[in-house]
Amino acid sequence: MASSLHFLLPFLLILAIISSGECARIFTIVNRCKETIWPAVTPGDNFNGGGFVLKPGQSMIFTAPVGWSGRIWGRTGCKFDKSGNGSCQTGACGSSLQCKASGEPPASLAEFTLASLDFYDVSLVDGFNLPIAVKPINGRGNCSTCGCDGDLRQNCPSELAVKSKGKVLACRSACDVFNTDEYCCRGVYGNPVVCQPTYYSKKFKSACPTAYSYAYDDPTSIFTCSGTDYVVTFCSARKQPVCTYHNNKLVCSGSNGLKSLMGLRWQAMLGIMLMVSLRIIF
Repeated sequence: MASSLHFLLPFLLILAIISSGECARIFTIVNRCKETIWPAVTPGDNFNGGGFVLKPGQSMIFTAPVGWSGRIWGRTGCKFDKSGNGSCQTGACGSSLQCKASGEPPASLAEFTLASLDFYDVSLVDGFNLPIAVKPINGRGNCSTCGCDGDLRQNCPSELAVKSKGKVLACRSACDVFNTDEYCCRGVYGNPVVCQPTYYSKKFKSACPTAYSYAYDDPTSIFTCSGTDYVVTFCSARKQPVCTYHNNKLVCSGSNGLKSLMGLRWQAMLGIMLMVSLRIIF
């Protein structure tokens, strides 16, 4: 599959090695969709094995080390048994709840490379299945919010639409549908000078101006930040206030009411935090 960071990875991995003394990053993954989703992460060792379920309004919190480079996306229409085996309508990574490989397109992707200077983006190069936004909190530098908060399923060209029972489930990329060098930015089109925006990538860009719409859509689509935590939110406006936890403190970009899935013990700790100026008393 296409990856919007493929040409930067050697440089980014060098940065990751140099910055091994940096602090880990806290990721808060939030579902603001009206439906249950199954977020997926690869590599997923620090993210519940790479897959979990989030009902509407729920969130989960994870910590990833500096040097981690991976992607986060949402799966929809999933059915898993008690052993974690099953299937999904979009974003499936095989038949497992916990992903060991990238998801099947079309899927909206949040991509990260954590180093002394983090690189992050939201990519629609592999198509679109859910609105997704990435907001850095408590970081240094540009640290812009990026993502796709428009719902491309509502205006997906019919030739790109993935449907079930008349409902559009996702919107495929032109590369995935037509498989030509022009749409896939390969062959003679395999460089940013020749591979230019197409009719389809322009429609994606119009709906999602801070997301990758095709492989070389770099100037307006890749972002950097240092020492930050990240909130990855599905089905939320990019300006939606969000919160995360850092050094046992609740850090917010504004008011937000997230329901954590960390269990009763964590909920009790959160109550204590709020009563004592957000510090845990041992």
